[in-house]
Amino acid sequence: MKIGILSDTHGQQERTGVAIQLLRKGGAQYYLHCGDVGGHMILDLLAGLPAAYVWGNCDYSRSELDRYATALGIRCCGSMGRLELGGKQVVFLHGDNPRDFARLFMEDSCHYVCYGHTHAMEDRREGRMHVINPGALYRVARKTVALLDTDTDKVTFLDVTIPADRHA
Repeated sequence: MKIGILSDTHGQQERTGVAIQLLRKGGAQYYLHCGDVGGHMILDLLAGLPAAYVWGNCDYSRSELDRYATALGIRCCGSMGRLELGGKQVVFLHGDNPRDFARLFMEDSCHYVCYGHTHAMEDRREGRMHVINPGALYRVARKTVALLDTDTDKVTFLDVTIPADRHA
């Protein structure tokens, strides 16, 4: 199964739209957003897609976001989500609480841990867990999302550019 992973979109609607198109072209079958969504317009872009998200530290209107996401058929998993995707246990969170990581690494009970918050791409192993940060679409020089193939255990980072980037 191919999973599209986004994080830290911070309301960047045009860039997020391009990111989702890139993930769709790459064959994403499910979409995870690791927090700091930044508003309804980002959820609108995920409408109609199999998707789930968690809250980030900059998602201030959580109950409003949750109601809106539910109306669109997007699953809100609160501060941490646990899903079985492609026969693998996937945990996703924003990553702003170090205790959450410590608990996950002690449990060692999932195949994948996807997170955001740092705005920095990461693809590493921690015990049997594959830890992935897709990067960010805001306040970072290289704007990226990630495509995870659970069949091959391979992560591909996709660069996201919009027309304004090409003229900068």
